[in-house]
Amino acid sequence: MPIVRYTLLRLAVLAAAFGLLWLVGVRGWLLAVLSVLVAALVSFLLLPKQAGEAAAVLARRGERQRERIDRVIDEDAAEEDALLDGEEDGPNHRPRSRPDS
Repeated sequence: MPIVRYTLLRLAVLAAAFGLLWLVGVRGWLLAVLSVLVAALVSFLLLPKQAGEAAAVLARRGERQRERIDRVIDEDAAEEDALLDGEEDGPNHRPRSRPDS
């Protein structure tokens, strides 16, 4: 929910900057560029708490995803090792031949 709240606040700041600049008389591409710049500055100054909360949520989500990926890699490696160990001990095991040097 912090991500949604932060996004909505950023959009509200952008809309306010756009509206204020339009009322002042800025038009065209300059209106869009200045709106984005003003909104970014205002958001940076007024929304650090919300940005930190959103970043914390994203960091936790990323950590959980990394743990899941590591677990899958470990399980896959263990399964591969078991398959390779089973082949070496099986009745059809043939020693690897070395190429002549």
